[in-house]
Amino acid sequence: MSAATPAPTDPAARYAAFRALHHADRPLMLPNAWDHASAAALAARGFAAIGTTSLGVAVAGGKPDAAGATRDETVALARGLAKLPVLVTVDIEGGFSTDPDSVGALAAELSAAGIAGLNIEDGRPDGSLTDLARQVDLIAAIKAAAPAMFVNARTDAYWLSGAHGDPLAETLHRTAAFVEAGADGLFVPSLPDDETIAAVVKSTDAPLNVLYAQGRHTYARLAELGVARISCGSLLFRAALHSAVELAAAIVAGTDTSGAGSGVPSYAEALGLADAFDEA
Repeated sequence: MSAATPAPTDPAARYAAFRALHHADRPLMLPNAWDHASAAALAARGFAAIGTTSLGVAVAGGKPDAAGATRDETVALARGLAKLPVLVTVDIEGGFSTDPDSVGALAAELSAAGIAGLNIEDGRPDGSLTDLARQVDLIAAIKAAAPAMFVNARTDAYWLSGAHGDPLAETLHRTAAFVEAGADGLFVPSLPDDETIAAVVKSTDAPLNVLYAQGRHTYARLAELGVARISCGSLLFRAALHSAVELAAAIVAGTDTSGAGSGVPSYAEALGLADAFDEA
């Protein structure tokens, strides 16, 4: 993948460009970063847009995911990533608040910083789903505070399906309500098979985001099913952890590490990622 066209600096053009990526001939491939270096490296590889991973942001800072504990880290990272030459969307977990005004204020803050979109979820740490009326209020508050921002509304009706009856019926009920509240896109992690993905795509005109699963999905097949956006979630962060630990263990074991080192950025290349945006 070659270098992508730099993201527009004009806010209206930035929002339009990000929205257009969800209505193209091919699905938007959205890799998820957890810090400046990972985002800068992905941008340099040419990805048109980058998301953040709440798990990566939280665990990298020694905090739990999906517990509303990383608002400051998320905003700080977003401000930095917005200066990169790439469109950025931010995972705000459940909004870091149950108060619509507070969530709307967060959206306005991210919008002012130059963020093109955000992802908000309805799953809660106790394994339940947020009350639908409350979630609708949060989405409406975001759209009122930042009307042009692309809101990707996530439901965990499948992810947390054990306690919520028929997950497909619950998904369709919730996604319809999210769109009515102003959501621009829909995200349903853990859809179990092609038939279910196709059913969700068919149920709405809003672009569907699917979480890529190793061994289950291919980009080409998801495109055939009508998926508009494919995200990696925490996969890249977890893969980076695995690669680092395995390489360290291989050194101790005396295993040949020449293959593991293939393609690893040099010190100078890694240092160059710090200059990927103008801090002025």
